[in-house]
Order: sequence, then C-alpha cells, then structure tokens
Amino acid sequence: MLAWTIYVSIAGALAARLAPSKQLARILALLAALSGLALSLTALAHWQPGQLVTVANVPWIPQLGISYHLAADGISLTLLLLTGIAATAGILFSWNINERTQEFFAFYLVLIAGVYGVFLSFDLFLLFVFYEIAIIPKYFLIAIWGSVPRDAAPGKEGSQREYAAMKLALYSFAGSALVLAGMVAAWVMSGSVTGTHTLDLQALAAIPFTQHFQMWAFPMVFVGFAVLAGMWPFHTWAPTGHAAAPTAASMLLAGVVMKLGAYGCLRVAMMLFPAGLNPWGFHVLGFGSWRDVIAVLAIIGIVYGASVALVQRDFKFIIGYSSVSHMGFVLLGLMTLTQIGLDGAVLQMFSHGIIAGLLFAVVGRMVYDRTHTRQLSELSPMRLAHVIPFAAVTFVLAAMASIGMPGFSGFVAEFQIIVGAWRTLPWMAAIAGAGILIGIAFTWRALTTVFFGERPAHAGADHGHPLPPITLPEKLGSLLLLVSTLTVGLYPAILTRLILPALQSPLFDGLRNGAWR
Repeated sequence: MLAWTIYVSIAGALAARLAPSKQLARILALLAALSGLALSLTALAHWQPGQLVTVANVPWIPQLGISYHLAADGISLTLLLLTGIAATAGILFSWNINERTQEFFAFYLVLIAGVYGVFLSFDLFLLFVFYEIAIIPKYFLIAIWGSVPRDAAPGKEGSQREYAAMKLALYSFAGSALVLAGMVAAWVMSGSVTGTHTLDLQALAAIPFTQHFQMWAFPMVFVGFAVLAGMWPFHTWAPTGHAAAPTAASMLLAGVVMKLGAYGCLRVAMMLFPAGLNPWGFHVLGFGSWRDVIAVLAIIGIVYGASVALVQRDFKFIIGYSSVSHMGFVLLGLMTLTQIGLDGAVLQMFSHGIIAGLLFAVVGRMVYDRTHTRQLSELSPMRLAHVIPFAAVTFVLAAMASIGMPGFSGFVAEFQIIVGAWRTLPWMAAIAGAGILIGIAFTWRALTTVFFGERPAHAGADHGHPLPPITLPEKLGSLLLLVSTLTVGLYPAILTRLILPALQSPLFDGLRNGAWR
C-alpha cells in the first residue's frame, strides 16, 4: 500500500502537466498529495511497533544483485508522514501560482515521488536513484519560479535564481558522488566477504565488514549525505536556496529534502558502517574518532547558524540560517549514539520539517507575496500585525514551536537530543543550549521587528496600503502544520512508539553492539 505514495505522486505529476486548465492542475496536484498523506495515515493507524513491512521486492538488475526492494519501518513511516503533510501544505500555499502552473505542479509532484521513494527504498542503488530524482526538480522549481530581492539589478533576476539553483544542484551532486563511491565500495566488499554481490540494505547490514573498511567508508558516505542535511561547513547552499526558492519549494527544501540527507546518514552510513564511529586508537587535534569530528561540526552548525540568523536583515535568510542551526541538532542527536538521542534526532527531523515549512509559508507567501519585500527595515514600519493579523498569530505560534516551547514538537525533540548529549558529550550539550538561547534571540528580533514594529514619527494613523487578506488555502495549510506540531508536542508517543522499536531492530545490531553508548 505504501508504494502507492510513489505511484500516485507520479500519476499526479502527469495529470497536472496534461491538465487543460490551471485550476484543474491545482486540484489534481492537491488530490495526489492528499492521497499520499491518506496512505501514510492509514499505515500509521494499522502499524505494529517494531515491524519491518516489505512493500515490494522483485529483481531489477539481478546480475548486479540489485532489486526493486521497498520496505518500511517506524523511522521510514515517520518521515513518510512528514512528506505527506509537507506536500499537502505546500500545494495549498502554492494556490496563487499562475506562471506555467501545470509545469510547476508536475515538477513539484515528481520531487515528492522521489522523496517517498528514498524513505521506502531498501536497496541502496534504488535509494540512490530516488535520491537523484528528488534533487533534479529542485533546480527547475528555483530557477523558473524562484523569488529574488526587490533590489536585484534589472535584468539580473533570472541569473540570481539560476545561481541559487545551480549552487544547490552542484553541492547535492558533489555529495552524491561520495555516496556513489561508498555504494560501489559496499557492493565490491559484499562480494569479497560473502561471495555474493548485493546492495540490499538488510543483507548489507548483516555483513561483518572489516573495521578498516568501515573506518574510511563511513565518513565518505556520511559526509556525502550530510551535505544535503546542511552540515557545516557544507551548508552554504541552504540559505541561498531557501531564499531564492518559491514558497512551496522552500517548504519542501527545509521540510523534507534536507531530511533526505539526515535519513541517509542514519539509514546508510550509521546502519551499514557502525564500526566507523569507533575510536581510532590515536588523536589528531584532540579528535579521537569520526564521531568526535561530526559532533563538533554539528555544534558549530548550531551556534553558527543561529548567530548568523541573529544579524540578518533579510526575513527569509533568517529562517534559512535557522534551518542550518536546527539541522545541527539532528546531527548532534545522531552522534550521541544513545537511544534517547537517536530517537530525538528522528523526531527532530519530523518536527523541523513541520515548523520550518510553516515559517517559510508565513515569510514567503503571507508576507513577501503581499509586501514584495523581505527587508526588515522596510517591513517594520508596516506593522503587519495590524494589517494581516492571521499571519502574525501564525508566526507567533510557529516561533514558539521553533524555539522549543513546551507543548510543541520542537521541545520534545530537542529535549531528548540535549539529554542524550549530556550523557555522552556534556560540554557539547552546554554549547547546544547556548545555541537555543541565540535562537530565541533571533526569533524574537524577527517577530517584533516585522509584525510589531514602531510606526514612523511622520506617519499618520494608518501607515501604508491595505494588503490582500489571507486566503482560505493559506489558512488550511497553516492549520494542518500547526495541528501536526501540536499533536506530536502534546502526545509524542504517536511517533516515538514507531521510532524506538525501529532503532532496537536487528538492522541496528551493529550500531548497538559497537559504538552505541
């Protein structure tokens, strides 16, 4: 049943592209996204914790040991649910797209199909194929429908969009090259160890690769995926891409595409090469393992992303750099190598996907599309809380969720990560806590400046011109995302009952028996 999330998305892309009218293309795209969400919710309702469900498993290229193997465990289902929610909300916030509408939704749904495919793939080659399918449409969504600052040089708007799109594509493909090299190495080594070449993830997870092999394969594959997760110092594509992308693409980029990288880090690098996290037996610049290196990079990402967001003058860049900071928590949670930290990391993937999507929806669709500016200095005199109060209320709630206010999903996720880090990396937990405080500062600055700015002394009672009201699709999209973060925040067991048994499954035996703390 879950395989239909892929097929329905592809069918929806074809239907939207061939639709005779723009309105029909919107409706068909929304129906496809809702179908994917409904399939994920149905699977959630009938899920038995700890199970690994094989969705499809047929030979594809048997000469190379490659199969069309789709399966799902609790981690996969959590991210499938995130994808369904983000895809549906993104279409609702794209209801205003009038330029090449059919093509927009076709690219959008192809991207969604690729994301579903990655989260369901249990063959490494198949995962890589879907991974590339998810990346390619991003280029076109940004290059064709992207936004640029109002002060962009005349005639240069397209080049700025293409620069951001090309930067994202180049970084992504560079990371993919590392993943591909690791995949080929795993295929070769599987034949050397067992006599049979395979890229099946279940089979690879059971192969006792030598520690020497894992020590160099792990960092190569992890970094390859972490590029798309926004790990410092390979993060620079992210704020640029977020700022240039149209609203729905920004929501997907932060909401699910960055999660592809984090998911690959866990599902491929850590699950297949767990011994790569073991101590080296010597120290270089104070680092004694790849775990130490990645944990420090994660901490730098947390503090750096929050600090840069604090001084940004562009509203969308603030949210872009905040995503770098929050994804740092995901990577830190993975490097705690504790059950609570890993659970928090997966939960943070879901939480950040929902919250970042909502923040980009407010910034891109509700504010920028109406005011045609992202500069804080220009937005402040507009006092948007009085002009578009729904946007102000939505941003306040999204900001509360982003800073980890209890009752929202962000609190549960980051609390688990901090606890896991405190058990194994206490000084890093303290620095991560400082990053949270900086996050509160830049969120408060953005909120008060944009929505509750002071009226200029020379202005009359009403400054500026009335703005178009918030539309019904925007309200429905906001409600969907807010309900999602509140539901998980108030009842986190709805997801933790899926994630924890998956982490305790035989797939992660190598991690538990080796590097697990």
